Amino acid sequence: MNKVDIAIIGAGPAGLSAAVNAKIRNKSFLLFGSGLSHKINISQSIDNYLGIPQADGKTLNAKFKEHIENMDITITEERITGIYNMGKSFMLLANQKEYEADAIILATGSEMTKSVKGERELLGRGVSYCATCDGNLYKNKTIAVVCDSEELEEEAEYLAELAGYVHYFPVFKSNLSAENLKTYSSRIQSVNGDFKAESITLKSGEELKVDGIFFLKNSVSADVLLHGLETENGHIVVDRNMATSIKGCFAAGDCTGAPYQIAKAAGEGNIALHSAVSYLSKKQ
Repeated sequence: MNKVDIAIIGAGPAGLSAAVNAKIRNKSFLLFGSGLSHKINISQSIDNYLGIPQADGKTLNAKFKEHIENMDITITEERITGIYNMGKSFMLLANQKEYEADAIILATGSEMTKSVKGERELLGRGVSYCATCDGNLYKNKTIAVVCDSEELEEEAEYLAELAGYVHYFPVFKSNLSAENLKTYSSRIQSVNGDFKAESITLKSGEELKVDGIFFLKNSVSADVLLHGLETENGHIVVDRNMATSIKGCFAAGDCTGAPYQIAKAAGEGNIALHSAVSYLSKKQ
């Protein structure tokens, strides 16, 4: 397991800004993400980013990409599914891989799909965010799979190969088909169970018995990733130095709350990195 000074989770403007400054400060780091920000890419007009007037999102993302490539910064395309505070360092899980960092910067953006009732409460007790981590627990069993991204449908297909039967809930038009899979247009309203997930209730009112349920999301809420992280109204609580309630953990960008602006995210990424560098210096 490789250890770095800083792990940066998220490759939007906050994460990229942190990575650029980490490179300048000669820190070892890993930048995790699934490519550049999709939200920026589909923006038609961005008029308030200093120095690049009247840009569209694709143009701005292209500038970001050019910048990090010129600095030899690469994005590690792994989806972080869990972070564990080890006291003096953090362990990060990405599917079945492990990474270690002395400090972390959360630049996870805002959660695109909100949690349903029972999802968080039964996490680890029938609810999972990681197909490759927990899929083998449900061989030949009945599961539900919620998928919010076409890029993650490969994981849904993997689960269908393992499970006995799959109730599938994509939030996009899916072409995935299998004899043991049924696709639903209805949405899940709740996950039910006292001690473990036992069933799901659809917004149509239908209830389906399941042995487990997988939520395949591009962005998992930061307080779910890292236990004990203080949040307020769905956002990470930070101070002026972008420090969170957990020592060695910093946050930047949309995950810290409004205003949801690219310039604000880039600035916070800069601050978070310098605060992380200061933390590492004092730690040494």
